[in-house]
Amino acid sequence: MSMLVPLPTPVPIRHGVVDREGWLAVAQDVLASGGRLVSLWGSRRPDGVVACAAYAFSFEGGLAWIELPLAEGEAYPDLSAMFPAAGRMQRAAHDLDGLVAEGAADTRPWLDHGLWQGQAMPPPYPFVRVEGEGVHEIAVGPVHAGIIEPGHFRFSVVGEKVLRLEERLGYVHKGIDRRFTELAPLEAHRLAGRVSGDSTVAYAWAYCMALEAAAGCSVPARAQWLRAVLLERERVANHLGDLGALGNDAAFGVGLAQFSRLREDWQRLSMRLFGHRLMMDRIVPGGMAVDLDEAGCRALVAQCDAIEPEVRRLHSIYDEHAGLQDRFITTGRVTPQLAAQLGLTGLAGRASAQTWDLRCNPSLPPYDQLDVTMATHRNGDVAARVTVRFDETLESLRLLRELCRRLPVGPVRADLSLPTAAAVGAGWVEGWRGEVFVALELDDSGQAIRRCHCHDPSWQNWPVLEHAVIGNIVPDFPLINKSFNLSYSGHDL
Repeated sequence: MSMLVPLPTPVPIRHGVVDREGWLAVAQDVLASGGRLVSLWGSRRPDGVVACAAYAFSFEGGLAWIELPLAEGEAYPDLSAMFPAAGRMQRAAHDLDGLVAEGAADTRPWLDHGLWQGQAMPPPYPFVRVEGEGVHEIAVGPVHAGIIEPGHFRFSVVGEKVLRLEERLGYVHKGIDRRFTELAPLEAHRLAGRVSGDSTVAYAWAYCMALEAAAGCSVPARAQWLRAVLLERERVANHLGDLGALGNDAAFGVGLAQFSRLREDWQRLSMRLFGHRLMMDRIVPGGMAVDLDEAGCRALVAQCDAIEPEVRRLHSIYDEHAGLQDRFITTGRVTPQLAAQLGLTGLAGRASAQTWDLRCNPSLPPYDQLDVTMATHRNGDVAARVTVRFDETLESLRLLRELCRRLPVGPVRADLSLPTAAAVGAGWVEGWRGEVFVALELDDSGQAIRRCHCHDPSWQNWPVLEHAVIGNIVPDFPLINKSFNLSYSGHDL
């Protein structure tokens, strides 16, 4: 990978252009060295190069963003045989940019449900059928009870036992990639922060990191540390919500009540300290839109001190509750071997012994100064994913206290001047669900967005859910699904 050019980012990210042979050679090298596919996407250019296929790979030394220019009608080599997670990404690249993965086994539309051009109702989606005596199908969604977003799940079952699950998503496609190109670079962080509302901090940070790299802007140390404060608060808020929901899905309503109370208090303090319950629009290009004074630091630390014994007490209750453990243990298991093969990432990956966390490897500042303890497990079942959530919550509480104690003095925002020529930048942040990636291209003037690609870890993890449910009973699917808690909105851009 010596032909790659380093980007001026806080984590090691390199960028380069290859030919067809290089496209496959880099992928093969990454696979052989134990690296992972982070994202795959396409773009179209106005400068004579009709299209470009791109992917980003993670390896021990950082991240590589590789582009393959394509002539009109030219296909790019399929990667799904090496990296199964690439399959759906390639299908989305075809729907969005018309790019064709040469040799791909699955070429069904993914985001485009056949109604984008105002045509008549499309033919039924060709789900894979399971045949055999006693096999029947259960169709769930795309409209669900409650307020969750739409997604269709097609179960093939014998009795209550699940033989196969096939998902169909894309129902909330919003044209976000196109919308980015209509926004000024210095304003588009607001759209990034709304890609997936439960990860607004992670997306805003990743976008701003990409823009700061493209502009060569150095972010003040205090702003970096404040960004980490917001990211850890976002992590804790989501873990508290999920731990309560997991208890509720196993008929332990008191767990939902207690964790809902803790999360509500948590978000009220976020509102008081940062002006927004979800902390939207607090991270801006060049730094932060808000600061945290000494009184705010004391309030934040006091809340961490107050919530930690409650979380530990609830952890003990969950571990000692026979009914919960009967539902959690061995349910929805993903072995470490399968997790590695399918590219399972984020907290779900760490629950299946995949030791990747951008707060640790490679370490994102200021985490490189905080000695983060990575929460991992090997069992890969619902119980393991619950344990990782508890462990990460407690570690985030420790990190928040440390961040407040050592918060550097100085400005919270630097001036950011856009470049005067074409430029690229990338952002890579460990959100609560997993790593969020943003690839940004500015046009020849440097003043407008040519392409902004946002990637949610749900792209890798939705296909793994199909494997996790195999052999389980149908009533356990909501519990398994919630233990992953993947994003529709962040996936269906």
